[in-house]
Amino acid sequence: MDLFKRELINRFCAYLEAERNYSPNTVSAYLKDTESFAFFIKDCDFKDVTRDSIRNYITHLKDSGLSKASVARKFAVVRALYKFLIINNIVSENPLRVMSYPKTEKKVPVFLTEKEVYNLLETSNLPLRDRAMIELLYSSGLRIEELVSLNVSSIDFISGFVRVLGKGSKERTVPVTDICLDAINNYLSFRRAQGLQALPKDALFLNKFSKRIGSRGARKVLGGWFIKAGILKRISPHALRHSFATHLLDRGADLRSVQEMLGHKNIATTQVYTHVTIESLKNAYKKAHPRT
Repeated sequence: MDLFKRELINRFCAYLEAERNYSPNTVSAYLKDTESFAFFIKDCDFKDVTRDSIRNYITHLKDSGLSKASVARKFAVVRALYKFLIINNIVSENPLRVMSYPKTEKKVPVFLTEKEVYNLLETSNLPLRDRAMIELLYSSGLRIEELVSLNVSSIDFISGFVRVLGKGSKERTVPVTDICLDAINNYLSFRRAQGLQALPKDALFLNKFSKRIGSRGARKVLGGWFIKAGILKRISPHALRHSFATHLLDRGADLRSVQEMLGHKNIATTQVYTHVTIESLKNAYKKAHPRT
């Protein structure tokens, strides 16, 4: 790859981070996909890319055995790249202007039933920290990365809210149940009894070395409790976020409120949970109606 292309890619990634507030992980993914496209077009400059070049790239990706979702993601990255190049007057024409890639069908998210959540929290020997993490994930629908980034001061014990720094560095405030607040209080009291500080600026959840627990460590710990609770589904802690949204909608919460609590930018992202609730309604109908 020539130096000019490399410089443009670096500028594109800097733009995503500074102007679009993309997370480091997202920027890293965009960097890899942009480099993949740059290597494919080889000696061709970005400004010389045509619609046929893009079609050939899509064909190459499909022939490589990538899933439809992966191909769609890489196509979206190239689209974002050319929007950036147009904005900065680096290219005059966008080869993707009249091109579209079929949207992939969204998978229905895997979630736990209310009984499975109850069984998980009733697992014997569940430590106070792990109980508090599970309660908070299910109480407020946090992502695991959001959970581990919380400080003690993130929890408003008086008003019953948690302040969360979500994707794109956007802060949102989400309600917390009284049961969850009790679980967090019990964990913090235990920490103090062990001689560990729990000041407002301190990390809310600690690992065994008394440092902030990381997302990988939290996933490993919680994954172990899913197994001990007898949950046979292949799930991650993200399933608690899905369960939070699904159970709220099942019990009559409106879609806009759930969207705000989840921190979704687009309500279409939240609407995937309505498919889950519709399926549960259909199942209840089939079980109850005498003519089914």
